[in-house]
Amino acid sequence: MLQKLTPEARTAKLAQLPGWNEVAGRDAIRKDFVFADFNQAFGFMTRIALKADKMDHHPEWFNVYNQVHITLSTHDCGGLSERDITLATFIESVAAESRAK
Repeated sequence: MLQKLTPEARTAKLAQLPGWNEVAGRDAIRKDFVFADFNQAFGFMTRIALKADKMDHHPEWFNVYNQVHITLSTHDCGGLSERDITLATFIESVAAESRAK
């Protein structure tokens, strides 16, 4: 069973994920991404969707044109878990690749 990160683990993990911030009033993290256009933003979301489905861990997200807002929290444990950190790390790698194109 998944467990929430301890406060110490949360601090250490978030230090490795620049731009990800804790969500006020929730045990979750969030980051906003901006891309060149809708096509680039949607391609980014598609890659994340495929990975998230394999992980059985789905982000909360919102997309308008070239912007994607992502919130991560693990509903199974009621807060931030290692699963969120794993997905956030993957998201960072996809964002870096998307911007490089």
